[in-house]
Amino acid sequence: MYALFEEAGKFMAGRILSEAEASAQVELDSGKRVKVKAAQMLLKFDKPAPASLLSEASALSQSIELELAYEFASEEEFGFADLAKDYFSEGATTVQQVAALLRLHEAPHYFRRGGKGRYRKAPAEIVQQALLAIEKKKEIQAQIEAWSAELMAGVCPTPVREQLYKILFRPDKNTPEYKAVVEASKTSQTAPLDLLQNAGAIASAWDFHWQRFLFDLFPKGTGFPALQAPAIHDELPLASVQAFSIDDSHTTEIDDALSLQGLGTGTVTVGIHIAAPGLALSPGGAIDQLGRQRLSTVYMPGYKITMLPDSVVQAYTLIEGRDCPAVSLYVTFNETDLEVLKTETRVERVAILANLRHDQLDQTITREWLESAEADTPTDLPVDRPTLAFFWRLAQTLKTRREVVRGKPENFNRPDYSFKLDRPSNEAPPTGDEVVRIDARQRGAPLDLMVAEAMILANSTWGQWMASLGVPGIYRSQASMAPGVKVRMGTKALPHAGIGVPSYAWSTSPLRRYTDLVNQWQIIACARHGATAALAAPFKPKDAELFSIISGFDAAYSAYNSVQSSMERYWTLRHVQQQSIDELEASLVKEMGGGIWLVRADSLPLMFSVMGAQGLMRGARVRVKLGEVDLMALDVNGTVTAHLDAPVVSADQEAEDQEEDEAINAGPLTIAVDLNDSTQSDGA
Repeated sequence: MYALFEEAGKFMAGRILSEAEASAQVELDSGKRVKVKAAQMLLKFDKPAPASLLSEASALSQSIELELAYEFASEEEFGFADLAKDYFSEGATTVQQVAALLRLHEAPHYFRRGGKGRYRKAPAEIVQQALLAIEKKKEIQAQIEAWSAELMAGVCPTPVREQLYKILFRPDKNTPEYKAVVEASKTSQTAPLDLLQNAGAIASAWDFHWQRFLFDLFPKGTGFPALQAPAIHDELPLASVQAFSIDDSHTTEIDDALSLQGLGTGTVTVGIHIAAPGLALSPGGAIDQLGRQRLSTVYMPGYKITMLPDSVVQAYTLIEGRDCPAVSLYVTFNETDLEVLKTETRVERVAILANLRHDQLDQTITREWLESAEADTPTDLPVDRPTLAFFWRLAQTLKTRREVVRGKPENFNRPDYSFKLDRPSNEAPPTGDEVVRIDARQRGAPLDLMVAEAMILANSTWGQWMASLGVPGIYRSQASMAPGVKVRMGTKALPHAGIGVPSYAWSTSPLRRYTDLVNQWQIIACARHGATAALAAPFKPKDAELFSIISGFDAAYSAYNSVQSSMERYWTLRHVQQQSIDELEASLVKEMGGGIWLVRADSLPLMFSVMGAQGLMRGARVRVKLGEVDLMALDVNGTVTAHLDAPVVSADQEAEDQEEDEAINAGPLTIAVDLNDSTQSDGA
């Protein structure tokens, strides 16, 4: 005696070895013995053998016309044997009965399951809807197959092209476009990115990186709505100073300027003047909402996407020849030892004498020129040498004092690099084909250091001042310089060990960073209300909005920095191609395993992997033969051809290596297309 039973949604048959009231011991054709509950058994039979029964019934079931079976079936609940008798004959065989069972089971859109082996006809309208869905599913599958064939033939269907970046990086795995790429990739055994590139879906490597950036961070585009910058209506006093700014030539958002009074009198007052959009913009306003969405200006070689519309920026930027509203910090020093005597914050108008451009002046304003008493001031330089020489002396002193707190000096052993693209205007994004020039600038150049130390002084002073008045702000802090201790953002005035200051609140770039604009609103409240500022400031202690801003800014700023690193890497590799550079000198940074080392080029902002450095130590300098540049993956590798020398690597350099390793070499492009995905729809 044999039995047909159901287990885990599958029909199985075997020989009954023994049987009790509630269960039976059944041996399958494989020899496996299973315990089958009585409730699972659907049919007992003597012949044919189980294997033959299931094989014959499966074949016969496909001949049963579902429409006809639906017509014959009872309106009441019925068993599979009943349908077999109605469809085949009153004396339906075991094979015919099982065929009817299999056909009923695989057609839930026609027959709904009841009890054991029992079914009921689905309502006619449900059947009609299901049939339409099945037909649509067939059409979609046919479309998937057609698109897949086109992709393998080197043609990208328009719907796939329109969904390109979504398919690659943030796919909906149920869409036919995604499934077509998966099917074509599996069939042709080609990586999705290569498949799409071969099919012409990607115009160029630059276009790929640019469009991916827009897809990830600016899906609605980079444009601004037409908004007018609000006027500053406050009656602001005019400061008795003339200030100057120091920026790059391409800078349009001039946030900060410096002034000096009392030079040679024994007591000098340094003015740090910050553009004051916070006097006109208010939290929750239309322009504020724009800033809140973007949170920061995005920088990349040859282009930038500003946080605020240019019309708004130009209304508040510290442009030369204009009396500009500013939030000013005045720090009075003893001229001899440069000890701070007092600080004062004012909201005022400041006359901007000049906008100096460090890329035009770095060759003139050198350390030697600043420290030479006999040096003359060039006639075209609107700021005299004694003024600049004082700021240079002050910057070095402030830096030295911070380094005492920091516990070790800041080393500027490696150069910074500037990227200049040969293009008529920076108003539109690059095309990727421009000729790029990469120039090295030694870190800590005098003009850079003057500005950097003045801004650190302002950010630290204002941060402590807000805290003393009980006014919350947005701070950056670092508990220690131990390995792995990262910089955090929060609302408490905690020390920043990496900079060497008791607190640090970004406040000096309100046109470029949203955190600085928020802090400026708080600082203006402090300047106007003093001891009662906590009651008047826009953001109160433990304000949930502040934490929301911090969270959003942290994520956006990290993403923007990653974009900047990627775009700089693209242009560096493009420079390698344009200049036909096939060899570089580099230093070993980190052993990656398997005989592969990560190296840093001596003359370019480039880190890449090399082979052939076995037996060498970290810091060793080598000559490297470059391989082929892959602009899509932003990758190049090389082979060591000569060992040059092995300099000592400082602890600071090791920490810096690790940071750059994480930032620049975060890994290859992550494509979200999963080739293990089924190309079949999950349902009708």
